[in-house]
Amino acid sequence: MAALDYIRDGDTLVVTKLDRLARSTADLLRISEAVERKGARLRILGLDLDTSTATGKLLLAMVGAIAAFGRELMLERQREGIAAAKAAGKYRGRKATARAKADQARALKDQGLGASEIAHRLGIGRANVVSGASRGLKAPETAVECPGPNQPCRVPMRGQQRSR
Repeated sequence: MAALDYIRDGDTLVVTKLDRLARSTADLLRISEAVERKGARLRILGLDLDTSTATGKLLLAMVGAIAAFGRELMLERQREGIAAAKAAGKYRGRKATARAKADQARALKDQGLGASEIAHRLGIGRANVVSGASRGLKAPETAVECPGPNQPCRVPMRGQQRSR
């Protein structure tokens, strides 16, 4: 968290909601402790909570534990729902769209289109095209030409013919 690097003695770290600050009780307590070590205080607007008092510190720990408990219950219910849907044959997961469009992506790449344009045309993420997640979209390895020892090597640019 970048804010912890900039906070100084006497500052107040203001957060609108608790879930925007930490993902777990342990993380929340670690952040709160780091803020306190720097001589600053933590204020959570949504709960009207201020850690500059003993009561505020107690409430922060309790609210953090309750929030983590609620999240665990939600995840448990989600897993149960997915298991029930799978058992009923109604849950198949998300289709792998980038892999399903690998042949189309390869054809567009062979036409010389860039990753952004391919992604736009096929409705897939640019990162899928760039990383080659759509199977085999990475550029072929190019040979490196080195004239001799202690001389710079020339690596051809993409789409450029190697000089002979």
